[in-house]
Amino acid sequence: MAESKVRKTAASKAEPGARRTARTTAEPAAKPVVKAAVKAAAKPAVKPRKPESHLAMVRRARKINRELAELYPYAHPELDFENPFELLVATVLSAQTTDLRVNQTTPALFAKYPTPDDMAAAVPEELEEIIRPTGFFRAKARSLIGLSIALRDTFGGEVPGRLADLVTLPGVGRKTANVVLGNAFGVPGITVDTHFGRLARRFGWTAEEDPEKVEAAVAEIFPKSEWTMLSHRVVFHGRRICHSRKPACGACPIAPLCPSYGEGETDPEKAAKLLKYEMGGQPGQRLRPPADFPGEAAARADAAAHQGHAADLAVAE
Repeated sequence: MAESKVRKTAASKAEPGARRTARTTAEPAAKPVVKAAVKAAAKPAVKPRKPESHLAMVRRARKINRELAELYPYAHPELDFENPFELLVATVLSAQTTDLRVNQTTPALFAKYPTPDDMAAAVPEELEEIIRPTGFFRAKARSLIGLSIALRDTFGGEVPGRLADLVTLPGVGRKTANVVLGNAFGVPGITVDTHFGRLARRFGWTAEEDPEKVEAAVAEIFPKSEWTMLSHRVVFHGRRICHSRKPACGACPIAPLCPSYGEGETDPEKAAKLLKYEMGGQPGQRLRPPADFPGEAAARADAAAHQGHAADLAVAE
């Protein structure tokens, strides 16, 4: 009799786990909008990780980079620009706002102030009014005028191609300098913005919070030739899948390599709904994206939809 009770109790304790397993197995796979999500949904749950050596971490980090390269072969800076000066200005404006907001603001800005000489002579109040939508417009206007004066007086009206020179400009730190060097001059650099720092810690590459220390730690893991593209890939992933508040873990192809798996939504169907930009079928940050960027089609479709709606309204009137 006692033995029967013990068996019954053990069975009842096992039932909830069994039911959970059955539910998990029976749940339909998500219908993600990208191959990556399909691939992620098909992967088994990530097992708890054992402590890893530094060498194992480096190997895992480099594998993550290769996976991200497959996921985002089109990764690029998401600020619209046509020359080093425009990229420098746009990057300064991007602090505490979205790249999309900057891209909506810079056409009028560069139409009025196309060169450092023009911006150096700007009336502060007029410049502030143009860049107001990007936030902190007074401080940003001071930085833009200050860096333009420095470019005019110290660098012959040209944006310098050295880190040591760029960081002397008002409002320009290592992050901004590395963006300009990597994307306007082809000089490798690691861009540690909020997305990059967050993912570097989630991936277990570093525990540092200070951007310069994060940059130094990550620089030791990857070859210099990878720094610029690594930055783009990680930032892309942070914006599209590995979000700050609720990462889409269940739709993430990097999940099997990530020690932070489970911080976000792990159900594939629910996670797929968290995907952003082209991953979720929406335009990216750029208004003038490269020709091979998949967000371009979404941007055109969105514009066509608005035009169609406007035409319908005109007919109705």
